[in-house]
Amino acid sequence: MRTNDAQATILPGDRVDGHFLGMPLALLGGYIAIVFCMTGDGIEQAFLSKYLVNLGFGASHAALVFTVYGATAALSSWLSGVLADVFTPRRVMLIGVAWWLVFHVLFLSLGLGHASLPLTLLFYGIRGFAYPLFFYGFFVWVVEKSRPHELAAAIGWTWAMFTIGYGIVGSYLPSFTIVWIGYMGTLWMSMLWVFAGGLLILFFARSDPQLQREVRKHMEPRSGKLAEISKCVTLIFHNRNIALALITRVICNLSLFGFPVIMPLFYTSPRIGFTVPQWARIWGTFFLVQPVTNVVWGLIGDRIGWMRQMRWFGFVGCGTASLLFYWLPWHFPHNMLAATIAALLFAFTVTSFVPMGAIFPMMEPDHKGAAVSVQNLGGGLANFGGPMLAAFILPIGGFEGVVVVYGVLYYLAALLTLFIHVDQPKGASAASLATH
Repeated sequence: MRTNDAQATILPGDRVDGHFLGMPLALLGGYIAIVFCMTGDGIEQAFLSKYLVNLGFGASHAALVFTVYGATAALSSWLSGVLADVFTPRRVMLIGVAWWLVFHVLFLSLGLGHASLPLTLLFYGIRGFAYPLFFYGFFVWVVEKSRPHELAAAIGWTWAMFTIGYGIVGSYLPSFTIVWIGYMGTLWMSMLWVFAGGLLILFFARSDPQLQREVRKHMEPRSGKLAEISKCVTLIFHNRNIALALITRVICNLSLFGFPVIMPLFYTSPRIGFTVPQWARIWGTFFLVQPVTNVVWGLIGDRIGWMRQMRWFGFVGCGTASLLFYWLPWHFPHNMLAATIAALLFAFTVTSFVPMGAIFPMMEPDHKGAAVSVQNLGGGLANFGGPMLAAFILPIGGFEGVVVVYGVLYYLAALLTLFIHVDQPKGASAASLATH
């Protein structure tokens, strides 16, 4: 059984893992699998709202589709961490891949294929349960395998892989394939990426300590498993820091999940003047720098303090950058330079939230899986809350009203961080991590 210390008990068959800038090298196959899985899951986010409008859905209906998806993703995110802790990350990840493939087929063939809003809501919503299983399941694996004083850096690598798939490939690829094979062809193509990611998880995402861990988990009594699952609920009410951190976790990604709903419509409007492929490349530029900034912010946060970094560069910085992502193209329409600057500012600030995934297990070291589940719940609620706010505010305040609400919430969250306490482990300097 894992101890509460930085070092884990070494069992027969275990081996000491190497690390590179905080990344547990034993999980390298899993990191690569995340790139493939999140590419398939992210291909649609740059154009789906626009395609739904083209099919005859209203803008508010498109926002509703994303909102329902976010609701199911929030529930799955909440449970995925503790399920991975109880039933092993690898198994939960494989279930997520299979779930995604089945309901993606139903979403395309019965939902979009018949331009049916009820069926689109049903199958796209059910598909929303899938991606948290393979992404946040892996997140738990990373928390287990990482050294405490390098946890933010290890999580930074996780988000870097997420960004390469979901953001960079997932945004740039459809900017070309939409021209070649259309919207539906691009959506069908996304299955190849998720399937390939599933194969990587099946054959390459495994290490000796994981095998020992699976034996230990099977030996645990059912009552112990159920008690640990219940912790993902009770921690919110029994740990004040966890509860406050959950609120900030929801807010930190509101614009990240809300912008794919409104910005394809805003940037391709006659007032701004970009085409859908041009918008996809702008959104891809937003993700282009994130593999680097995710890792760098993880290393910096381990040195200057997780909460300090998230307060100033995260909530204050990202709140400002979210507003500029709207106002710069508004004042400089159809100006690729202005749009690119706005995208880069947004990317630079939103990635400074990397330590968010580290503070939860540090606040509950005896129940790390449950703590990560609460963190995942916050991410899922952001996936739900960003589109939900857009759906409610868009008919009243338009695009500007949605963005202003996002910005105000970021600033309020910066104040909230003053009341959150977390004991950050101390360790080697960022410069020395490459030698470990």
